[in-house]
Amino acid sequence: MERWLFGLFLGFVITFLGSCTQERYDILIKNGMVVDGTGQPAYPSDIIIHAGRIIRISSELNVSAERIIDASGLTIAPGFIDMLSWASGPIVYDGEVHSVIRQGITTAIFGEGWSMGPVNDRVREAMQNFWPEYDITYEWKTLADYLHFLEKRGISINVASYVGATTVRLHVMGFENRKATAEELDRMCQLVETEMSAGAFGLASSLVYTPAFYADTEELIELARVAAAYGGIYASHIRGEGEDLFPALEEFLEICVKADIPGEIYHFKAAGRNNWSKLDKAIEKIVQARQEGLDIAADIYPYTAGATGLDAMIPPWAKEGGDTELVNRLRDPQMRAKIKQAIVADRAGWDNFYQMAGGGENILVSYLSRERKKFQGKRISEISELLGKDELETVFDLLIAENGGGGGIYFIMSEENIGKKIQLPWISFCTDEDAYKPEGLMGSRNPHPRAYGTFPRILGHYVREERLTSIEEAVRKMTSLPAERLGISDRGMIKENLAADLVIFNPERIIDCATYTNPHQFPEGIPYVLVNGEIVVDQGQHTKAKPGKAIFKSISGFQKK
Repeated sequence: MERWLFGLFLGFVITFLGSCTQERYDILIKNGMVVDGTGQPAYPSDIIIHAGRIIRISSELNVSAERIIDASGLTIAPGFIDMLSWASGPIVYDGEVHSVIRQGITTAIFGEGWSMGPVNDRVREAMQNFWPEYDITYEWKTLADYLHFLEKRGISINVASYVGATTVRLHVMGFENRKATAEELDRMCQLVETEMSAGAFGLASSLVYTPAFYADTEELIELARVAAAYGGIYASHIRGEGEDLFPALEEFLEICVKADIPGEIYHFKAAGRNNWSKLDKAIEKIVQARQEGLDIAADIYPYTAGATGLDAMIPPWAKEGGDTELVNRLRDPQMRAKIKQAIVADRAGWDNFYQMAGGGENILVSYLSRERKKFQGKRISEISELLGKDELETVFDLLIAENGGGGGIYFIMSEENIGKKIQLPWISFCTDEDAYKPEGLMGSRNPHPRAYGTFPRILGHYVREERLTSIEEAVRKMTSLPAERLGISDRGMIKENLAADLVIFNPERIIDCATYTNPHQFPEGIPYVLVNGEIVVDQGQHTKAKPGKAIFKSISGFQKK
């Protein structure tokens, strides 16, 4: 045999034998630009994934894999962490949560005041109005049971939760507008301890809504102390974001100091045109608290409108006793007139969403039921004109028809302030939304566009177009910052041996497409999303994979003080 021919034959044999002994991995991602979540500069690299973990990060890896993803021209980032998600109900109905995963969110944090446990008959009854179209039975009793239920049933994202101060108060006291007795407070603390010992990430409050509004500062401090004993965090939709922003912020800081607990301000904002100028001073207060040693941070969504129930226009005292009592008051002519006068006149003491929005022209109806669905996507001003009524009479009649339910989108923030907040180093991001998809029941509402577009909007509009921050810093705030805040140690960065939650996106094309009038639109520029090493979004399409896990806080080293 010719020498050259023998050499060629020998090389073939060696290559063949090598391939037979070479370990075969699950996924190889090649030729991508890695933004690892730490804030450090991006770098080119390949990534090997096996058994749900990142095995190796190196350039030009020559290995065998079941699936090879060519990430040429694409950015590889850790999966995004949504610091405030309301997908907790819809995910029971459909674990694929399309609007969540397709914007790159791989972990959702639930529990803004209302958590999915602990549940008793009183809680179950009150929560039936949250997602009536899905007919959720709330068959579990604890928050931990709910999270285990989701994982067993199958979900496309990871889930974790705070225990809600609203839910705990409702569990013990219902919708009573009074101070808790010592015995009631002790029972609430026991409920918090049960959930914290089972792995809740902290205590969360939502103080503009009833019955949370009825809790005083001392009650919240005592509950937060229990969460602190287990290494938890205190997250809060503070008591006021408009006229009462400063006293609400002071209350929040007082709770954190006296409970000795880290604090997270939900969807930090100055709401209402008259209050936009307050943001700078609010930022100064937080910066000062951080300089004094308080572990304080906040999250935001990148839109000028918020979204909540239509009943957010109603003063808290009118909602004592729950939805049924509210409807009864609205049907009583004298009480109706009193409520209307309070909405028109009150500027402090509660977040008056009607006034913060500047009237019905800046309030878009997001969901109603039955024949009233024809009003979804219309402004309160439009609906009132169609019905021949004034705006507040229209709101009252809709609330009666919806048994206190119904949702609205309120235009209450300034674009300038969003830009300021995005640049702060201690800001992370949230959707503050449910999960949706365009078809079927999950497409029956007219949601806020943040449900589909929050994270792509930051990367596309504020990073690429407005250049307010770098891609590395934006990704840090979406990944390692929230993971560090919560104490999630096995994800949030691209690092060997961590869970393979990854988003692969095109930095030149990623953008949100959802709008206020046409919200059911998926973003562009995210071809791949991986959760625990499985591809859930493949070339822009949901694979129907459900590798998501329930994440619980480790309480090792913590004990009740």
